[in-house]
Amino acid sequence: MAGSGTDGGEGIIGTGSPELDAILFGGLPANRVYLVEGNPGTGKTTLAMQFLLEGLKTGESGMYVAISETPRELRSIAASHGWTLDGILIYELLGSEDSLDVDAQYSMFHPSEVELGATTKGVLEFVEKHKPRRIAFDSLSELRLLAQNPLRYRRQILALKQFFAGRDCTVLLLDDRTSNHEDLQVQSIAHGVISLESIASEYGDERRRLRIRKLRGRQYMAGYHDFEIVPGGLAIYPRKSLVPSEPHGSSQFLKSGNQSLDRLLGDGISPGTSALLLGPAGTGKSSCATLYAISAASRGERAAMFTFDESVETLMQRAEGLGMDLAPHVESGRIDIHKIDPGEVSPGEFAHMVRKACKARDGEGPVSVVVIDSLNGYLASMPEERFLTMQLHELLSYLSAAGIVTFLVVTQHGMLGATMSTPVDASYLADAVILFRYFEAQGEIRQAISVVKKRSGSHERTIREFSMRNGCIAVGEPLREFQGVLGGIPNYRGTAAKLMEKTDG
Repeated sequence: MAGSGTDGGEGIIGTGSPELDAILFGGLPANRVYLVEGNPGTGKTTLAMQFLLEGLKTGESGMYVAISETPRELRSIAASHGWTLDGILIYELLGSEDSLDVDAQYSMFHPSEVELGATTKGVLEFVEKHKPRRIAFDSLSELRLLAQNPLRYRRQILALKQFFAGRDCTVLLLDDRTSNHEDLQVQSIAHGVISLESIASEYGDERRRLRIRKLRGRQYMAGYHDFEIVPGGLAIYPRKSLVPSEPHGSSQFLKSGNQSLDRLLGDGISPGTSALLLGPAGTGKSSCATLYAISAASRGERAAMFTFDESVETLMQRAEGLGMDLAPHVESGRIDIHKIDPGEVSPGEFAHMVRKACKARDGEGPVSVVVIDSLNGYLASMPEERFLTMQLHELLSYLSAAGIVTFLVVTQHGMLGATMSTPVDASYLADAVILFRYFEAQGEIRQAISVVKKRSGSHERTIREFSMRNGCIAVGEPLREFQGVLGGIPNYRGTAAKLMEKTDG
């Protein structure tokens, strides 16, 4: 994923975006012509500037051919990102003063009077004189209007390609798709095609995504990749990250510190596995996940918590009420809490946030525990996405390969009995499933906990009473006198035994 270098004798140059270079498995083959297409406002100009500025860093001269933007507008765009275009040649195809001249306007917009080649002659002469190594041509829409017919337009693009082919320069042709149809002609001519899209959602921020449609002779990461336009350029979130060469999480089994809860899960939760905490609202799922995060922090490891449903302050107050003080671990940096704003995040951005949070920091090791609370919020914040389960599978595969224990919290709809439903079936993705339930007994609403699945190691198959009171989480003895606890309405088959007679704090 290098920005510049060589690959098998063919020069590979960086695009100015490390993430895009990762998608391209290193960068773009040098001395080729590439098409960057997308509707107005999708970030083509910003990407082109990043490309040219990256060239300056490596000693490659750059040239921006401005047809639809004035030099002043280009410098303003660059300034909004904290950049300066000093050192980049800007060639304006039609000068600002000449554009007010009637004859100049006719020569630009009436090709019947002036040949199309005359409008690009100055560009080619400028290239011959300055010999830039990188060129951004913005945009093809004006040339398409001048050509007036597809055959003439194709010939002109072919002529440009042939001209640049022998001049040791890499060219980005920007196309804003103002024509009524997708321009397959230019796509067929270009060595590679980068497509940018902007999709407006019914609620929340719009989603931008990038796709490599074509790259001759090289592999690349296929599919759509989410991105944002932020100060500093395009923030691109690759659809999937390269799997770590070796696990960097903890090698120890993770235990909660609660003896009865740990007995339910056998020897604890093994590194590189995921646990699904499933049950109705208020049954203690988030509290249990927090308990495991604190346990990891207490033994000197790091944990990252991503909360969709409650604020950081509420999370910390709730934990403190149960005797779990998050504050010291948050202050020390052993636990990072990330509040996710619903409607403002895309699946790719969220996966990128998780991967970034898991990396080691100065003086600290990588994260060993990740908590996502909850998948309900994850689904609700991206209601128009259709492949969230597949995206979640890719994220869990990465975390598993990194040796990280992942807790997924899912809140079921409904409270008791057969009326409960699950918004997403993630049970097949998880290595362990911990089930939380309400049940009615002796005129009270009580809670139960059980482990219904664990792929690695043994676990108890009992159903125990579970409570969060008196400042602690308590797990009682198995509910052997009851039948039908998981259904919410059990039958009592024992004597006058008392529930929660023996607990382990």
